[in-house]
Amino acid sequence: VQLQASGGGLAQSGGSLRLSCAASGPIFTVNSMGWYRQAPGKQRDLVASITESGKAKYGDSTKGRFTISMNNARKTVYLQMNSLNPEDTAVYYCYADLMAVTTSLGDMTEDEYWGQGTQVTVSS
Repeated sequence: VQLQASGGGLAQSGGSLRLSCAASGPIFTVNSMGWYRQAPGKQRDLVASITESGKAKYGDSTKGRFTISMNNARKTVYLQMNSLNPEDTAVYYCYADLMAVTTSLGDMTEDEYWGQGTQVTVSS
């Protein structure tokens, strides 16, 4: 299973960026996907998460500015980030909680997978 994130980059304060993260591999079902972020010297914090049924959860600092969505068929999660500010500068990591086929006999295991991280930098 691999998670490929894209869409990071540089934005000005007040601007917008859209991140996407696609899961691929022997996936049976995706339970939830989401994003965490980590700024230098800080802990990794929840940005937003969403379940396969569409229930979304946001971190306190991103409520009302960020919107998470998921395309179940494409196993892809999106994060629309609006009203960005310099405090949003961080490496953004996507994750997926999913059931994958892990043996040639078809055994399946639920586990959490992480993407490689994408840098988001917001200038003032």
